[in-house]
Amino acid sequence: MELRASNVSKLRDGYFDVLILGGGINGAVSAASLAAKGVKVALVDKGDFAGLTSSNSSNLAWGGIKYLENHEYLLVDKLCRSRNHLMRSYPSTVKEIRFLTTIQKGFRLPAFVVYLGTILYWIIGRFVTRAPKYLSPAGLSKREEVINTSRAAGGFEYSDCYLYDNDARFVFNFIRTSLNYGCIAANYVESLGAQRKGGLWHSTLKDTISGDTFTVRSRVLINACGPYVDQHNKLTGQQTEHRHLFSKGVHLIVDRICDTQRILTFFASDGRLFFVIPMGPKTCIGTTDTQESSPEVELTAADRQFVLDNVNALLKLERPLTAADVIAERCGVRPLALKGRDGVADWVKLSRKHAIDINNKDQHLSIFGGKLTDCLNVGDEVSEIIAKLGIAVPFPDKRWYGEPGNSVKEEFMHQAKLMGLDDMTDASSSEPLTQRLWRRYGRSAIEMLEMIREDPSCAELLIENAEYLRCEIEHAARREMITKLEDFLRRRSKISLVVRRDEIINAPGLKEACEILFGDEAEAKLQEYVEATAERRASDV
Repeated sequence: MELRASNVSKLRDGYFDVLILGGGINGAVSAASLAAKGVKVALVDKGDFAGLTSSNSSNLAWGGIKYLENHEYLLVDKLCRSRNHLMRSYPSTVKEIRFLTTIQKGFRLPAFVVYLGTILYWIIGRFVTRAPKYLSPAGLSKREEVINTSRAAGGFEYSDCYLYDNDARFVFNFIRTSLNYGCIAANYVESLGAQRKGGLWHSTLKDTISGDTFTVRSRVLINACGPYVDQHNKLTGQQTEHRHLFSKGVHLIVDRICDTQRILTFFASDGRLFFVIPMGPKTCIGTTDTQESSPEVELTAADRQFVLDNVNALLKLERPLTAADVIAERCGVRPLALKGRDGVADWVKLSRKHAIDINNKDQHLSIFGGKLTDCLNVGDEVSEIIAKLGIAVPFPDKRWYGEPGNSVKEEFMHQAKLMGLDDMTDASSSEPLTQRLWRRYGRSAIEMLEMIREDPSCAELLIENAEYLRCEIEHAARREMITKLEDFLRRRSKISLVVRRDEIINAPGLKEACEILFGDEAEAKLQEYVEATAERRASDV
């Protein structure tokens, strides 16, 4: 809470080279890139960082294999290069995983033809991943008995990538990087509009926690509001080449339904890719693809039933999954960039490629579309544009992304081994503590070792099955701008995705976690979470 209060104070009546609106993946990488290169940057989000699209994805960092069907070979090439770059830059987070795909009889293309597409995909991906393999229905069953092959024509296995933790955590780490380089970022600060006066943008911002409004001046304004880009451009009078269409995606999380470490891939009854994704002790299933006219969407009973019906038809389960099996749900829109203001697009075929519209006269950028796979390109592209707009970029070649170097990792691992850190791993954890702490915190993980050496209780779990230690919560309180309890449970961690709401609320350590995060406001923040989630659950029934 102190970090946010300090940054809001620095924003008030402040002056910056660049003000970024939106803390999703596009805004986060823009801030990290610009701040690292020496640009004076501020970033605000009307909700929490990664609060919308960037926390409701399939947690995949893939090269866009589905775009081959539309012959978008250049896009696939770009995304594969971006995926490979992410794998090299974040080896602990962006990992190769096998996809086991079943093609049903009557599908629009023969199974072997689709398999040939995976060969092309592997070639475009420069052979970085393991080679694809064609499988008969019997071969599919041999690899994963849970697959219902009664209508299968064949299938194949190929490789792509996924995010080991969750998408929101990945996005926040870019926010944290930007803060390390001097960016002034704050969540729950809304832009009410901006005017161009005297060669500067005067943006009216509202602290939605206190209700206070104030003005921030900047030479450049970047609209990275995700699905709300078009709405904010209306506030500032910006005319753009692109606009957004929206597709709603829904995922359900249930207790692990099979022991596979592969992602099981199918084509759902509506023809869209459908995934069964391993998530430690849980399984994530989905997704839907429903055109929406507004970015404000809710998961409906029909959405839930669509996912359940498909997974029950595609897998041989001991008993059908029902709504009672659902632990958590993810629902958001994909903002799809469409060029032109008129006409109707074939929105199902629209890709997630990004577009940046530039108003040189007003020094205004609008970022449309985008996906996690391509995020490093967005950050670099924004920095190049800012330099062309005449803003000084003192360190243009500064590398602003990636895990710390091997020497830092080796030092952490050596210290952890000396103190027997992995021996402290709770039995409910899905991986050793050394791996988890390094992946989540990098260099800062060394500070946690010191905390545990001073007080061994810092290595204890506060919430059962949550895989979060006391020292991690103390770290989050200081450095991760936790403003509401849901920020921590849903986005800095994935606790509320893998632990049922009632178990979280009744967890003996939750109150202590709130005291660490919020101090004197602990009880109020806990009740705020209880009431907000109760209202949400009631609306879903």
